[in-house]
Amino acid sequence: MNRYNRHIILPEIGPEGQQKISSAKVLVIGAGGLGCPVLQYLAAAGVGTLGIIDFDTVDITNLQRQILFGTSSLNQNKALAAKVRLEDLNNSINIKAYPEPLNYKNALNLFQQYDIIVDGSDNFDTRYLVNDASILTNKPLVYGAIYKFEGQVSVFNYNNGPSYRCLFPNPPQKNSVPNCDEIGVLGVLPGIIGTMQANEVLKLILNLGKPLSGILLCYNALQGNMTHLKIHRNNTIIQKVKDEADQFSDKIIDLNCEPALNTISIDSLNADETVQFLDVRNFDEIPKLENPEIIQIPLNDLKAKVHNLDHDKKTLVFCQSGIRSKTAVELLKSQGFQACFQLEENAEALQNIFKNQSYVR
Repeated sequence: MNRYNRHIILPEIGPEGQQKISSAKVLVIGAGGLGCPVLQYLAAAGVGTLGIIDFDTVDITNLQRQILFGTSSLNQNKALAAKVRLEDLNNSINIKAYPEPLNYKNALNLFQQYDIIVDGSDNFDTRYLVNDASILTNKPLVYGAIYKFEGQVSVFNYNNGPSYRCLFPNPPQKNSVPNCDEIGVLGVLPGIIGTMQANEVLKLILNLGKPLSGILLCYNALQGNMTHLKIHRNNTIIQKVKDEADQFSDKIIDLNCEPALNTISIDSLNADETVQFLDVRNFDEIPKLENPEIIQIPLNDLKAKVHNLDHDKKTLVFCQSGIRSKTAVELLKSQGFQACFQLEENAEALQNIFKNQSYVR
């Protein structure tokens, strides 16, 4: 009673409402920028069973916005690290961590164990997977997304409302939309959007207020304004998802980039190889790497400045997350570069390698 006193004294919630919260089961997809505030507020509110699925580990670049973690969490699995922090916040609820990827083989079974699904993912493959699995298991889905200074929130598949595919029927072309690893994000933005998602979850549990079903809330952090866009249910699209239910578990999801035939690790280089490193990040991105073999040409300028590269040297391309370097390799090969590869290591990893080893030929 003391822990949830501020809920209980609200006439709109009361003891009965708090009991609904304590009986609810909510699964959060991803313990990243959005997942962290969602989990924090739902745990504090007393949601009886919280599930967390995330196969990623905590990186120092996460700490700018993923406020469940600290320096002691570095290199730990996010789902397991989040469970530890949340159990300290509220040790009276059941927290289940799934340190594994969400895929078409485990999604349906996992979703059936929960009442509400919260999408905190950061890639389109997972968003469409989560949407379709929510339709097939008839679970309401609380959606959130962020981009630089803007965010979106909605509730899908609720009381015969629209789904994510009703808004975006098909995913964009692979690697055509950059993520926050590539373009950055205002650190407080996922906190704002994630808190809005947690609010929608509590509204659904309590049957309180008007959920954002059929409405896409768009928030601009720089202007401080919100826009509401109507979303209409597309019965044809939803029925198509249901019709393909038998093939659901046979689908494949690629959480990272497509399998790269032109990928190489710096550890596999021979001592006598002549190489040139190509950094296709923008000039203002950190870390700054100093090595005589690094040529920095931002991806947008690469086609015009390809003459600055030596065709006779093995070209090793890198960026921050792998999206731009993959595109750069494809461009260089179209320009006649044969020995051209995408480095598995990103800029941070290379910074540490260059500190300890010399790759000057």
